[in-house]
Amino acid sequence: MRKHHAPARRLRDREDDYLRHTRDPRAPSGNNAAEREIRMSKLRIKVSGCMRSMAGADAFRAIRAYLSTAAKHGIGMLDALTRAAGGSAWVPGTA
Repeated sequence: MRKHHAPARRLRDREDDYLRHTRDPRAPSGNNAAEREIRMSKLRIKVSGCMRSMAGADAFRAIRAYLSTAAKHGIGMLDALTRAAGGSAWVPGTA
């Protein structure tokens, strides 16, 4: 029976850690940002079965990384893509 109560005990004992994101807006609600970063490419592989080529997979990864970095700096995806397509791609540190 102890094994079945382990999650409840862990929640009770570390309640402050689990609920920190409700009090501190700087704290992320989850701790697995790396998994979120690759989720889209993994979903694409799952749906289509695979990437068509390694070059296509590299291009997809580069675009996703660019958009993710732009979003972390407060640049919208559409704005970042528009700038890149227009020849003046957003570069971190240049605002």
